[in-house]
Amino acid sequence: MNMDSANEQVKIWVKQFSGELYSWAFYKTSDKELSEDMVQDTFVAALKGFKAFKGESEVKTWLYGILKNKIADHYRKQQRRSTVKLDTTSDYFVNGHWKESEAPKEWAVADETHLLDDLKFKSVLDGCINKLPGNWSAIIRLKFIDDKESKIVCQELEITPTNYWQIIHRAKLQLRKCLELNWFAA
Repeated sequence: MNMDSANEQVKIWVKQFSGELYSWAFYKTSDKELSEDMVQDTFVAALKGFKAFKGESEVKTWLYGILKNKIADHYRKQQRRSTVKLDTTSDYFVNGHWKESEAPKEWAVADETHLLDDLKFKSVLDGCINKLPGNWSAIIRLKFIDDKESKIVCQELEITPTNYWQIIHRAKLQLRKCLELNWFAA
């Protein structure tokens, strides 16, 4: 197949799959412009690798695979820039005990209430996850929303298990504080 016909085929794929790919990229990154760039990069990679695509899988599956790798690469690069150093001090603890001002407060929730069924709560939770520094939000999403094993998250983001658990710990503390301020105190 010549380059002109490859261009035409990729143009068809752009019309056919852009919306779905963008939605998935946005779900994974929560960043509109980054998602648009990643989808564009996916189609550029598809055009470059067009000759290598043998049709052994569905086009959509192939494109999602390319996009998945673009997203993983983004988080790997981001992780390299912002590794968390282990330390014994924290904004939340002194000598292993909660600082009085930072100790968790009791969350008043009716027994029959399921917060994840509440769209307003889910919106606040998503906002809190997006406020996390670096790629902490990616780790939280992969672990708790996508339900991936810790080992898989470490592999995908190329981080050590120690660094992973430190990030999870700190991210949970920040999420708790954000939810206390934006949901439970409201």
